[in-house]
Amino acid sequence: MRAFVFTDEALARHAGRFVWLEINTDVPGNALFQEKYPVENWPTLFIIDPREEKALVRFAGSATVPQLEKLFEDGERAYRGVAQGPEALLARGDALYGEGKAAESADVLVQALAEAPADWSRRGRALESTLIAQYGASRYEACARTALAELPRVPHSASWANAAALGLSCALQVPEGTQDAQALRDSLEAKSREALSPDIVMPGDDRSGVYDVLVQARMKAKDEAGAKALAEQWLTFLEGEAARAPTPEQRTVFDSHRIGAALLLGDPMRVVPAIEQSEKDLPDDYNPPARLASLYRRLGRLDEALAASTRALAKVQGSRRLRVLSDRSDIHLARGEKDAAVRTLEEAIAYAKTLSGAQASPRMVEALEKKLAATKAK
Repeated sequence: MRAFVFTDEALARHAGRFVWLEINTDVPGNALFQEKYPVENWPTLFIIDPREEKALVRFAGSATVPQLEKLFEDGERAYRGVAQGPEALLARGDALYGEGKAAESADVLVQALAEAPADWSRRGRALESTLIAQYGASRYEACARTALAELPRVPHSASWANAAALGLSCALQVPEGTQDAQALRDSLEAKSREALSPDIVMPGDDRSGVYDVLVQARMKAKDEAGAKALAEQWLTFLEGEAARAPTPEQRTVFDSHRIGAALLLGDPMRVVPAIEQSEKDLPDDYNPPARLASLYRRLGRLDEALAASTRALAKVQGSRRLRVLSDRSDIHLARGEKDAAVRTLEEAIAYAKTLSGAQASPRMVEALEKKLAATKAK
């Protein structure tokens, strides 16, 4: 968003309508914001009423400039209290999700879709929000069925593509043995493949997200050859996007997905030069050295992996620091340094306990404690 959307000159005319704020959720000092406005996906966009400090709009994921402008309109309508009918329900659903009430939000958003006219201009946006709320409430089957029912009513667009991928993500979570589970997966996988059509204009990272969930679907089906074929298409697409990016910041947007695709192909070396260049271009960013540490470990370049991990630790804070420390313990184990791996995990757990629960959830701490116990038992 920062690299591709917020730089668009078309947004300049909105500069006086809102107070703009970016929150770095890695910084422990921002934990109070996260506690009040839960963030589960990055980026998440909020429009907040300054009078009551309530989220009027909450949108998870990237947005194009036209999508962002619709969010502005929705936020202003909700702020002025002029929203009616399905628009009012959409605003209410957003507010509930912003309060961490996923199930209640899903109920309201489903109602908004049901009551809206067939040509409702907000249907695509409302469908995305509905599917995210249903996923957040663990209503995976309902989410998949909502996607299939509503997609024919949404014009082919970035919202349509995102909804298809969200629906497939839900379908992949439907338990085996559930009636029609396979049919749901097959139908939404077909829709998601359709979402890759070049006729649909969408941000590169959103298109990459569609590839990601399609690869997951092939892996779920135990189709290794199909997953690798998609991963090759995915990585080729990302390499093309990175090559066209005019700035280092825009190019590095694709680094994490490039790594994921390369690992699926069993070829981590294919992305190492790009991540090394990212570290040179963005010396204050912990992400490139953290990613290099993982890649070097997989390649058996363990001294370089440990050095890259040290560089990342000098720059990273918050919950992301826990991931870097966890990966560092794996490097120590690969080097045969069990005691160092144990100390690293103990450091991670101690640090996690200094963070707010919004930044280091009990589940994260439990995972680290299990990893520590397993490491001691080796």
